[in-house]
Amino acid sequence: MSQETESGPVGEETKREAARRAKEKARIARWDLDVAVFLFVVLIIVIILLFQDINIGIVAPIALFGLVMVWVVGWRRGRQLYWSFYDDELDRLQKAIEEADEKDKRERKVTKTIEETIEETVQRAFRERWK
Repeated sequence: MSQETESGPVGEETKREAARRAKEKARIARWDLDVAVFLFVVLIIVIILLFQDINIGIVAPIALFGLVMVWVVGWRRGRQLYWSFYDDELDRLQKAIEEADEKDKRERKVTKTIEETIEETVQRAFRERWK
């Protein structure tokens, strides 16, 4: 890809599109099985502590800590996935742009070849006619 394309408006639009798609994928994948299992472990610990007649003043901070940890783990995972998906999307979109440019060049070459062939045919017909 040329230097003008990467730094120009096309490059910025590609980066924005990659960021949008990466953000969407990361938001979906942020809450995976590990986070769900951790959340259920916190819930089970809270239930066990409540059934053991432990004071709510002790159980509430444990539950709050567990919920905060679930949020932090989900947030970190989402951020890591975002950058991974961003790089993948950026590469994919840049390849798509390069392929579109190559296809356009091939089409122009074919059109030019057809025009040259038609021109040569017309010139040949004129030469034969004037002989």
